[in-house]
Amino acid sequence: MAQMRDLVNAQMAALIDGTFGCLDAAAETINARTGGSLTKGTISKRLSGQIGWPVDEVAALEDAAGRHPVTRALSRRLNPDERTASGSILAQAGAISKETGEAVEAILAAQQSASAKDWAAAVAEIDEAVEALRAARSFAETHMGAAR
Repeated sequence: MAQMRDLVNAQMAALIDGTFGCLDAAAETINARTGGSLTKGTISKRLSGQIGWPVDEVAALEDAAGRHPVTRALSRRLNPDERTASGSILAQAGAISKETGEAVEAILAAQQSASAKDWAAAVAEIDEAVEALRAARSFAETHMGAAR
């Protein structure tokens, strides 16, 4: 389960850094959506692995960001071979480029680090890149049949 916590923390750290920019903004977002009184200190404890993430807080940040990396990672546990096809192929290509770039960056950072958390972050970024590739493949396969 420690690996799962590291994966969730890495996904949440990337979501906070990439969307909210700071812990204060993340805390304000969670509080606005849940009616709670969360502080940036509690978020810091969650990100360090001292305490876990409640589902409602994960959902609040994911919904506010319009991205659902933790939900997607958890859902892959149920059906790791599930494929989805949505959007345009150009959007798919853009997502592949973005996600693989982030994966390469995380891999390089992990290689230079002695921290398991950096490796968990690399795994999270690789998962997002793989998901982008799967979505594009599914989209292409769907359209391949229609183009015959």
